[in-house]
Amino acid sequence: MDKHSFDTLSEAVNTLTQEGYEEDFEAVGNCIKALYSKKEYQPNDLLIVDTYRFEGMTNPDDQATVFSIMANDGTKGTLVMSYSAEHSQNVALIHQIPIKRD
Repeated sequence: MDKHSFDTLSEAVNTLTQEGYEEDFEAVGNCIKALYSKKEYQPNDLLIVDTYRFEGMTNPDDQATVFSIMANDGTKGTLVMSYSAEHSQNVALIHQIPIKRD
């Protein structure tokens, strides 16, 4: 499904932003929020277009996943999910977002 091969998390987010995935999504509480537009979505309002995983070189807590996401209203953005104990994302909600099938 990945159409890119990124070396770093920041490279992925920067490239995806340049490709039009300009919104930042965050899964908090019982919805997924678009941080710039302040819109709120349910998982079925969204579609994961691509997934990019990154592993920390020295610390397993540095693992993260970047999802490129498209909303049913045309909004496109990224959601970064960290695997550290300090993240605040609602992981169960993220796992409910449908994944694009080719």
